[in-house]
Amino acid sequence: MLQEGQRAPDFTLLDQEGKPVSLSALRGKKVVLYFYPRDNTPGCTREACSFRDHLEELARYNAVVLGISPDTVRSHQNFARKLGLNFSILADPEKQVLQAYGVWQEKALYGQPRMGVVRSTFILDEEGVVRKVFPQVKVEGHWEEVLEALKALEEGRGR
Repeated sequence: MLQEGQRAPDFTLLDQEGKPVSLSALRGKKVVLYFYPRDNTPGCTREACSFRDHLEELARYNAVVLGISPDTVRSHQNFARKLGLNFSILADPEKQVLQAYGVWQEKALYGQPRMGVVRSTFILDEEGVVRKVFPQVKVEGHWEEVLEALKALEEGRGR
């Protein structure tokens, strides 16, 4: 998994409207990059809704939220419309970005090993450097952790 202090790998992925989003185009802003397993599942829905509901608070710290999962653009489109998402969710069905960030890992499902997304969040500074990593995120209260990390970064404590 990518570590704090490393430069975040650049990427271009399609959002829920089929428009390309490049990480490098967001330089000058902080980026909250959260990886989630799958659209329309209980935990992923709660996580997306918490970012949706608190986007304005996060934006006060010059932050943009991006969600990434291996789902397709069409799946993201349905998910985003159903939930009224006000930020981009990006499709990575080839799992290239998931692998570059180290969140595509072997997991156990009913005792059987399988590959999947480890729910994780990376906070990037304005230059694209990873300043905070939240591995194996628990959804409840996560947006508050992200807000505190953004505050710390703004105050110079997160570097």
